Amino acid sequence: MKNYLLAMLSIALFATACGSYDDDGGIDPIQSSCLDLGEANLKITIQDKFTTPPGKVSVFFKVNTLDDKAVSGLRANNFTIYERGRNDQCFNQISSSESFAQISPNTQIFKNNTFLVLDLSNSVLQSNLEALKTASISFVKSVMPEEPNDSFQMGIYWFNGEDELHLLNDLTNDITQLENAINGIDETISNDPSTDLYGAIIKATDIADRTIEELEKEGVFAAASVVVFTDGTDQAARYSKNDALNSVNRADANTSFFTIGLGDEIDEETLGQIGKTSSVIADNSQELEARFKEISVEVGNQANSFYLFEYCSPKRDGSGRSELIIETKRGEDRGAISTNFDATGFTGGCQ
Repeated sequence: MKNYLLAMLSIALFATACGSYDDDGGIDPIQSSCLDLGEANLKITIQDKFTTPPGKVSVFFKVNTLDDKAVSGLRANNFTIYERGRNDQCFNQISSSESFAQISPNTQIFKNNTFLVLDLSNSVLQSNLEALKTASISFVKSVMPEEPNDSFQMGIYWFNGEDELHLLNDLTNDITQLENAINGIDETISNDPSTDLYGAIIKATDIADRTIEELEKEGVFAAASVVVFTDGTDQAARYSKNDALNSVNRADANTSFFTIGLGDEIDEETLGQIGKTSSVIADNSQELEARFKEISVEVGNQANSFYLFEYCSPKRDGSGRSELIIETKRGEDRGAISTNFDATGFTGGCQ
């Protein structure tokens, strides 16, 4: 991932419209006479919104396709923003020059955490360890920014047959530290040749969810990606498939799941259900690095599908609540969402 999330963008806005929108990522099919957005095939999900004196409005949101594929790399001309106060019949466009509208570079409010979970059962250690180490290091280099950035961190865990998800390296933005941890893996790391795949999924999900929860308590928006590699099926039978799938399906909405399978002893259907964001299969160890790189692109897209829009509203104290619409276009794809804000205390002087 070479491009930083939330890079500074000036928003070029155009057109005037009004209509009826949902606040959950969709467009109300009942349109008003002065708006025709067409059929929505992009979904915007508001993560949070807040106001800052003397008059700044901030909306943090994520963009996906309707089948939940992340939409990353949107630029200035992909967004049109409208505002409507109580004296406005229709929504008015927000002028970027007058409102200082921008996609904010303030990465301090967002952290993306990737958890790489490696199967180090006996079959991997005896037959595919070097290929796995090469592929894992390639994955680290692809996902992490070249220059350390506190907004992007990765942690590495491994599992065997024990009822434990072993920590190889805690969350860090140091690529060299992650590479050294991977290079340090050898055939003697595991004392249990079995595979507790389902237990690893459950534990990794718990770690990802706790990480998001702790960051949000600090006022930081967060997302997580759980990336699991295995060359087989669950052999320990300590937990059931339903236990693992329930853990994945109940996870935080901002936790994404990816799986990478190797060889002909895996259960592709189960891995596809666990890796609900994306799942790939390598037929042999020679394909492993390519499959890891494929997933690294997906992980990067997830991280870069979050956007923070900020602008200085012309509304002032006493104007009450105002409506705000964010419209996104990418080629023929489009979507919109509405929200609102309270202008209590708003004055001039916002920049």
